[in-house]
Amino acid sequence: MSSLTFNQKLFKPTPPDKGSFPLDHEGLCKTFMVKYMKCLIRENNNNSECRIEAKEYLDCRMKNNLMAPEEWSKLGFSEEAQSIQK
Repeated sequence: MSSLTFNQKLFKPTPPDKGSFPLDHEGLCKTFMVKYMKCLIRENNNNSECRIEAKEYLDCRMKNNLMAPEEWSKLGFSEEAQSIQK
């Protein structure tokens, strides 16, 4: 017996605009993620106070092919933003 009813449209999933965002199964960027999460807790979830940590985390993901390389300006970081501190 079919679970479709008369005139019901089938759901067709669409891929995300920027492609897939693979999970970090090997924990390559875990330290950066933990640092970012601790910042969010410390700053009461005010992510604007954790921009440096967010940028470090995204940089790690790009360097480890866990996301496609993208211009910082497209990720919400302007040219004037502080560079990543190593």
